[in-house]
Amino acid sequence: MTDTLASPSPSSASRSAKSEVAELIRTVVAGLAIALAFRVVLFQPFTIPSSSMEPGLVVGDYIIVSKFAYGWSRASLPFNPPLPAGRVLGRAPKRGDVVVFRLPRDPSQTWIKRVIGLPGDRIQVRGGQVLVNDTPLSQTPMTIVQDHDDPYRQVLEVRERQPDGRSYVTYDGGTGQAGDDTDIYVVPEGRYFMMGDNRDNSLDSRWPRELGVGLLPAENIVGKAELVLTSWKPAAAAYKPWTWLNLQWDRFIQPIR
Repeated sequence: MTDTLASPSPSSASRSAKSEVAELIRTVVAGLAIALAFRVVLFQPFTIPSSSMEPGLVVGDYIIVSKFAYGWSRASLPFNPPLPAGRVLGRAPKRGDVVVFRLPRDPSQTWIKRVIGLPGDRIQVRGGQVLVNDTPLSQTPMTIVQDHDDPYRQVLEVRERQPDGRSYVTYDGGTGQAGDDTDIYVVPEGRYFMMGDNRDNSLDSRWPRELGVGLLPAENIVGKAELVLTSWKPAAAAYKPWTWLNLQWDRFIQPIR
């Protein structure tokens, strides 16, 4: 017996091709929807553009931000849509958390700082030392180093410790710097006092919102910075393929403290 190969008609071949294209489109759309939902609801990547959070975060770090850590607000959504204020399943940040937020004076900008003061706290900086409710945060001087992003600038690494034992390293550029001595700020309900770890190179809650951050509204919070996934040297750029492997290899998979 001779096997006979089926020879589909042109019309059936056309229907098959259309079916495959439609299936491909459905798969792509479903994949994009899942990726968008993951980005909107759970995690979102950001790239660090400035030196204000050195030494923990440096220019070129590609970080992952958890949106469910504090619940969701309009700031958590793309384009900051004009939804009612407040947070859904809101949970309060803790002192010492590193937080990504929309800048109050320009919500199209996302900034990153550390939570220093919670609602009801009294915050003051005196001689470069932070006082929370009149109690100085413990500071331990470490080593004089070159600024990671400015090798011509020397800074002192200082380990700062929260009352619950959490610690992180800050940069101190010396005495008499702007922001080393402030008034007392009383943080109202629904607001947070934010500071950069690069204390003498950070516009934050020590300055009014017209210049820095002011006291940050809770609804402006996007999420909690959790992880440095990878890091590119500042000269790298998406439109320069030859720089894509210009990586800071020692900064892969680093938890944000």
